[in-house]
Amino acid sequence: MSEQSTGHAATAVADGPPSGDMVVVEDLRRTYGSGDTAVHALRGVSFTVPRGELVALKGRSGSGKTTILNLVGGLDSPDGGRITLDGTDLAGLGDDDLLAMRRDRIGFVFQSFGLIPILTAAENVGVPMRLRKVPPREREERVQLLLALVGLADHAAQRPGELSGGQQQRVAIARALANRPVLIIADEPTGQLDADTGLAVMELLRAVVRSEGVTALVATHDAQLLALADRVLELRDGRIVSDT
Repeated sequence: MSEQSTGHAATAVADGPPSGDMVVVEDLRRTYGSGDTAVHALRGVSFTVPRGELVALKGRSGSGKTTILNLVGGLDSPDGGRITLDGTDLAGLGDDDLLAMRRDRIGFVFQSFGLIPILTAAENVGVPMRLRKVPPREREERVQLLLALVGLADHAAQRPGELSGGQQQRVAIARALANRPVLIIADEPTGQLDADTGLAVMELLRAVVRSEGVTALVATHDAQLLALADRVLELRDGRIVSDT
């Protein structure tokens, strides 16, 4: 069932200068295992993601897309190379600073939605702000704004099990925006959705990038969805083979 993307935020929430690169990746390398069984997930990958753009990563399973997302998101560490996010070199951050970076500056959207089943849509969106101890009134106002942004203002009291797959992913996008991130990282965000719903969710993500002034790095294999990106990086065997 197709779902239409709706809404724009009233104000932009981007931090920092409006131009330049949000993400700078230089000669990134990552190997899992050692010896004859070593898997070279990334072999010297370099690219930039300009502020305010939606850049897509495409490639077959095992090409290195998820590894890049995990490294840029601070969920894993590279064996070599450098990642600069919003002017900060991730290699210079300790565990606490990386945690704060992920909590305050990055919004994550996963294929599996990752919502908490016992919480309502509104409560799920509010979780990141609770972790930051945002005052209740401010938190509630932002939850209402974000649910309206993703077209779910009338579904605030429903739990994930009462929502369609497309609606759940919309809640996940709203949650990713809760703490006003500068970067959204999405790993196959439409992987569990039918074609029409997936396209609607991707169109919403693109609209969010525009209206909220954020940057997005999205892994997807769907050619129809790739057409909505500002740029597409194709990976093969841990290397970028095209940049269009």
